[in-house]
Amino acid sequence: MIKKLIIKGSFILVLLALVSCSKNQGNQIKNIIIGTHSNNELKIQIDVTTNDNVQVFAEYWSDKDGIKNKISSPVSKTGLSHSLVLCNIIPETNYSFQLVTIQNKEKDTSKVYTFKSRALPEWLQKQFKANCPKPELLPENFKKGFMLLAKRETPGVAYIVDYKGNLRWYHTVEGTGFKVTHFTKEQSIIAILGKNDEPTSYGSEILEINLQGDTLTHIKKGQGDFKQVIHHEIIKKSANEIVTITVDQKIMDLTSIGGKKNDTINGDGILILDRKGKQLWKWSVFDDLDPMKDKNLLKTKKDWTHANSLNYDKDGNFLISFYNNGQIWKVDAKTGKVLWKLGKGGNMKMSDDSNFSQAHAAHINSEGSLLFFDNGVENKQSSVFALKLDEKEKTVKLDFHIKLPKDIYNDRMGSAYMIDKDAFLVCCSKRHITVLTNKKGILLWALESEIPPYRVEFIPEEKMKPFLLN
Repeated sequence: MIKKLIIKGSFILVLLALVSCSKNQGNQIKNIIIGTHSNNELKIQIDVTTNDNVQVFAEYWSDKDGIKNKISSPVSKTGLSHSLVLCNIIPETNYSFQLVTIQNKEKDTSKVYTFKSRALPEWLQKQFKANCPKPELLPENFKKGFMLLAKRETPGVAYIVDYKGNLRWYHTVEGTGFKVTHFTKEQSIIAILGKNDEPTSYGSEILEINLQGDTLTHIKKGQGDFKQVIHHEIIKKSANEIVTITVDQKIMDLTSIGGKKNDTINGDGILILDRKGKQLWKWSVFDDLDPMKDKNLLKTKKDWTHANSLNYDKDGNFLISFYNNGQIWKVDAKTGKVLWKLGKGGNMKMSDDSNFSQAHAAHINSEGSLLFFDNGVENKQSSVFALKLDEKEKTVKLDFHIKLPKDIYNDRMGSAYMIDKDAFLVCCSKRHITVLTNKKGILLWALESEIPPYRVEFIPEEKMKPFLLN
């Protein structure tokens, strides 16, 4: 007996294929049930029972695009019961599909079935508005690609949208929000989840889901070696290694500067866990910095350094940025030694035109430059920096600097990613706006969102196949 969906209102229709149907109608198929996957209107689930142990996949297409533009679902495991999830669904659209069974390497194709997708629920409609006066100026890879952003308040929602502002994929969680999200090379979305009473970008759960919406990993604080609050970043080193930033606390006697004997200082750390929550590696900012050298420690102790992004350099070592001290560090991923510090008071000699105030989303771009979003708190103008680093000489030169319009100044959060040599996707979180700009700072495109995203990642179309296509 096939497992049926139990969510109220999730069924679209039920089809039955009799055992006695002719071979070209798919004589292995016994029963078909079509509904939404996890009550998600952009994911259609087809549950199939077969007469023999076979593999099954679906080929589907919108009636508007025709069978020449058909998409194939992943192939099920051999068995009698099969659940297929169809992505790339457009709301209120007529679709056709065929089921293909595989037995002893021979394929058998069913007749054509049809269904119509439903409208998005009202709370998901009109979430995004794209503005593009001249689409011909947009890079083709941008028009074919997608963007990942998320709602931090409960119920949390991760969204994937296209350049037209159409919602193409979403996933919801109850009781928590998506504080931070990241698209992985395994075609999954890994996230920090947190409740509304947890600070912005801070959480106590790790969730990884695939594009079909299935949970791959879910770890909560208290499980295994996951003991600390995590924040601002979640990435993967490998399929079994999850990397995040932690709140690392140190108890110190601060009576000499007017504090308590057992006072708490909140710093930052790097933590690598396996998928079960076992600690594989850790590092602490306290390994390098002495809090007592901070003249303002009594004021800054509650959030001393405020790390806000973490990434891997090309050589496999860490790049970590800090909001409060205006620096970006490189940390040896094996020894934990700080290799250099870039920014205010750092040990990298910087050209006068490469000075920045607060960096977010620091990473090495495809041209080999250190690219990041600068909040620009000192002069009240946000921008994008790309710096050329000479690590042997410990010098820094400006590659390019994109000044954003002052009316989208964004003093907290934000991100910037390279689309091509002259196009950059920039998220101004507090302004609820994401823009595509060229190196001259001319805006080519803008996306207004109902939610203030912490950052917006660009995902090229080739990394989304076969789940999402344009």
